[in-house]
Amino acid sequence: MIPRVQLSDGSEMPVIGLGIREMPVERVERAVRDAVDVGYRHFDCAAVHGSERQVGAALRGKMAEGVVGRKDLFVCSKLWNTCHRPERVVAACRSSLQNLGLDYLDLYLMHWPVAFQDGDEPFPRDADGRLLHEDADYLPAYREMEQCVRLGLARSIGLANFNSEQLARVLSVATIPPVNNQVECHPYLNQLTLAKFCAKRGVAVTCFSPLGAPSPVAGISGTPGLLGDARLRPLCAKYRKTPAQIVLRYLVQRGTYPLPKSQDKDHMIENTQIFDFDLSTGDMHDLDVFDSRMRFYPFIESKDDYNYPFGVDF
Repeated sequence: MIPRVQLSDGSEMPVIGLGIREMPVERVERAVRDAVDVGYRHFDCAAVHGSERQVGAALRGKMAEGVVGRKDLFVCSKLWNTCHRPERVVAACRSSLQNLGLDYLDLYLMHWPVAFQDGDEPFPRDADGRLLHEDADYLPAYREMEQCVRLGLARSIGLANFNSEQLARVLSVATIPPVNNQVECHPYLNQLTLAKFCAKRGVAVTCFSPLGAPSPVAGISGTPGLLGDARLRPLCAKYRKTPAQIVLRYLVQRGTYPLPKSQDKDHMIENTQIFDFDLSTGDMHDLDVFDSRMRFYPFIESKDDYNYPFGVDF
């Protein structure tokens, strides 16, 4: 069984979830059904992924079979960048719920502090192919996310891809504080500074791409393969665990919560078998020094936007 952690608002979140990011839509429903069968209860969705309907169909199917109840599940989705205008936020949350076929989200996150031009096109571009950004502060959008909680559409709310300064700014005005900040986090980008900042303020850190990038990332030459890093081999031999299990144990032991993506049932099982051992203090330190500020998903097309988040927490 995957243990749960209590968030700052009293709700409980399974410490490992299934990441849906970049999973082919046609494979999502089967993957989610398999994940439920092997014990996953935390599912990380986003409107922009285009797979909420498939996630919802799988979860509702498993509930209908009696395999799992709604109260056992922890379902997260995210407000996309084109919906930052205050009048769009609650409607976007309702749209995600309609796609999922659920009455409420356990967690609703603002996907990025960066806003795109309002509209139905998720990645609006000009005639030259450049992303069209909107001069929009994220605070009004966050206030409307608080309204999602008041309306019963979301049990908890939070952020994703926010740096420490942006998070502090939200916390300074929030009447319903964010309970979570989801960021890219793995040994090559261990986010120690940001994670400590969040922990002091009662904000849990969930980790997308915790096992690095499974394939070359567009725009990054020679994308390194984390799980093939030779420095993991002695740890695998010592603990009789796979590279993925060593990495996931490292993240959990540091008090962060990984969201590994997998379409393979055996890998899903493997990724949950990390609660029967502890890495030593020395081994944790050795993994700390893997950090090279390697960001697989730098969102470089938004680097000139004034709300671009990366740089502060390096």
